[in-house]
Amino acid sequence: MTELSSPALAGLVVLGVAAGWFGALVGIGGGVLVVPALVLGFGVDFPVAVAASLVAVIATSTTAGSVYVGRGLTNMRLAMTLEVATTIGGISGGLVATILPASVLGGVFAALLFVTAFLMLRGASHPAVRIIEPTATGTGWEQPGELAGGYLDLARGGIVRYRARRVPVGAAVSLMAGAASGLLGVGGGFLKVPAMHLGMDIPIKVAAATSNFMIGVTAAASVFIYFARGYVEPLLTAPLVIGVIGGSFAGTRMSGRAQPAVLKLALAGLLLLVAVLMALRSLGAGFDA
Repeated sequence: MTELSSPALAGLVVLGVAAGWFGALVGIGGGVLVVPALVLGFGVDFPVAVAASLVAVIATSTTAGSVYVGRGLTNMRLAMTLEVATTIGGISGGLVATILPASVLGGVFAALLFVTAFLMLRGASHPAVRIIEPTATGTGWEQPGELAGGYLDLARGGIVRYRARRVPVGAAVSLMAGAASGLLGVGGGFLKVPAMHLGMDIPIKVAAATSNFMIGVTAAASVFIYFARGYVEPLLTAPLVIGVIGGSFAGTRMSGRAQPAVLKLALAGLLLLVAVLMALRSLGAGFDA
């Protein structure tokens, strides 16, 4: 890629803002927006789109992760517990991605999104009942020596306590999320958030914040493979990252008052839309740039 027009540069910045905002809000890193948009809207080759998305995911994680850690939303013990499996998966996925056809990668991408969206919609209709301690001030915390803690949920008007369950389930899904990150450039958050929320009984806001902390490490584990093979295009990634940083800050500011059920439905809806588009693309049904 030698040059980009001014409208294309502006479009990349806008894409970055949207991806950063939504990624920071729901903990997915924004890759599910970036990869399809680059492939379908900008005509970028799939490996180049994945490489650009991984860089954007690192920017989202760095920007939003620090904010959520400061608020006490992120459970760092939980993040480090799951990150071991995720990093192994990320390196493996990055190596495999360089030998698979783009149509196969697109099909895998779509299938994972369909499954994840279904699980999120199913979980949204059965919200977990939690103990809420009414208050309008305070910050979150981690329970020493345990994968548990509490956080201030302004939308619910109090402190919500939680405890992680079924840790092996979360580790297994994190391994798959890491592989998906390396293969598809999505940070793996679209699998990690449902895994923590539905599989481990972690509140959606804590799951999103913890995922934001994790996805940067996951993306960094595989992006060097794409860089070594020449897939990282600075002219493509730079405007994208600029937009991502601004969007991520906006997403973190909105997260405190967002309704958990709305976040789950919004994530599920976006996943379904992108899954349909990528499935059509992998089957050869148009979208050629």
